[in-house]
Amino acid sequence: MTSLQLDNSAVIFVIGLVISTIIIFIVTKLFRGRTNIGKAFVTAVIGALVWVVAYRLLGHGLLAIVIGGIAWLLALKGLYGLSWTRAAIIAVIIWIVSYFVSVALGLRTAPGPL
Repeated sequence: MTSLQLDNSAVIFVIGLVISTIIIFIVTKLFRGRTNIGKAFVTAVIGALVWVVAYRLLGHGLLAIVIGGIAWLLALKGLYGLSWTRAAIIAVIIWIVSYFVSVALGLRTAPGPL
């Protein structure tokens, strides 16, 4: 990987993290009511780390998507004190919105949040 590719990857990661934070904040604000941008940022960072670990350990297959999704769902549930059902609904909405935003911005590289 060249320096330019690494710089580009870092920029895309930071942009994705900012966008994910905003999406998580808005969706959790609508469904949870009490949240703040700091908690949304922590959730976005945990989500990014979960996806990186899942894809590094399991590759880019369905198993990585499922394991990464469950781990991120656990993080979302724990951080916001949600029931499994509510956490799943919020997670799906976040994933859908993230997908469309990332496609619109040309950042779509792998399944999962930005």
